Amino acid sequence: MKVMVVGAGKLGYKLAESMVLEDIDVTVIDNNPKVINYVNEHLDVLTVLANGIDINILRELDINQYNLLVAATDSDETNTLICSLANKLGCEKTIARIRNPEYMQQLDFIKAEMGIDHIVNPDLATAQAMEKYLLKNYSFYSGEFASGKVRMIDFNIEHIEEFIGKKLAELENFDRLLITAISRDGDIIIPDGSTQLLSNDTIHVIGRSDDISNLNNRFSHDITKKDIERVMILGGSNIGFYLAQKLSGANISVTLIEKDKEKCQELSELLSDVLIIHGDGTDIHLLEEERISTMDAFVGVTGYDEENLLMALMAKQSGVPKTISKISRQNYTKIIDRLGIDAALNPIYITASNILKYIRGGKIVSVSLLIGGDGEVTEIIIGKDLPIVGKTLEELKLPKGIIIGAIVHNGKVVIPNGKSVIHANDRIVVFCLREDLPTLKMFFKSHKGGVLSELWNRAKCVR
Repeated sequence: MKVMVVGAGKLGYKLAESMVLEDIDVTVIDNNPKVINYVNEHLDVLTVLANGIDINILRELDINQYNLLVAATDSDETNTLICSLANKLGCEKTIARIRNPEYMQQLDFIKAEMGIDHIVNPDLATAQAMEKYLLKNYSFYSGEFASGKVRMIDFNIEHIEEFIGKKLAELENFDRLLITAISRDGDIIIPDGSTQLLSNDTIHVIGRSDDISNLNNRFSHDITKKDIERVMILGGSNIGFYLAQKLSGANISVTLIEKDKEKCQELSELLSDVLIIHGDGTDIHLLEEERISTMDAFVGVTGYDEENLLMALMAKQSGVPKTISKISRQNYTKIIDRLGIDAALNPIYITASNILKYIRGGKIVSVSLLIGGDGEVTEIIIGKDLPIVGKTLEELKLPKGIIIGAIVHNGKVVIPNGKSVIHANDRIVVFCLREDLPTLKMFFKSHKGGVLSELWNRAKCVR
């Protein structure tokens, strides 16, 4: 499969990095020499120092031989035009990153008229993830799989005395659930039955949706003291706008603080049910005046990671039960657990997951990046030609970084053990560390090679 990525910013780089692991033939275009040099130093991809909107460059690179072009520059208009040019020059599929809320009401028209197959909006996707976190009452929501039959959630066990100090094998009523990973001090631990849980660990649990709901209800009094009724949002960014719109639509009282006066005026016209405060959200006196201690949740979505993290920490110390921070820098993911912030969401990982899901298509039907991008949960439909068909998990001898968390056989969800058998047409939900993706690929390589082509190197079957 050949993919061209135009724009090697954080999203473009993350996509290229992920696709290289899967042996996809990647070309990266950017007009910034420093950016191209960085990509050359860190990734094994073809790089081109040029303007991706130049039709001659696209022709010279034989864009008509590419299966997919992803336009990920900072400009919505540029991304739209690049996709349109690529489409007219014969590129099979195109994806555009579009962030402006004004365009969201015109997506169908834009896609049809400009020849764009898929549009991703990082800000909207991030707001939706935050909404799920708040409204589903989970400490963190990782995703649904198998048409909603399987769910994965993450939550911190700091206040759950029943877990702290216990070995996984000693946990009660966990026979139908599986802890696939533990986040501890910024690191990932792949546990076994002898792994001991420590205070402030975040556990990643997979199971049937009903069982996950029961787990949440069982510990909801420890994880969350009450339902969400009042939320304070710091930052009138696109994410802040989308989130405020969604929460107010769910009859939640929302206070949004923004220091730009013109932005406040704009937001007040668009969000009639939201209290818009013009002021410096880092001013503790202002937050106290707005009764931050009475809030059920605080969300920091300014353009500055440090500001979001600092104020989320301050909100937590003021007694706010749930705090979320938007972050853009990967190295900050390692300190979230230590700060005590409930969740930090990276729009790049959320968007990359969306695009990877589209790219893989076919037999891989769902992808969820998690744990700072170091882990991935993937849902795969088992083809009849795969060598794993008919084998037990014990016989597969999977490496420790690959865990089959659930098997859906004839519509029924099974949380597997070593004796569980994988059959053709089963849906399996696999947790995998990023460094083990190449190994995962080998385990799901068919006798004929055809399924692998469909899943990972799909030259003809991109949806």
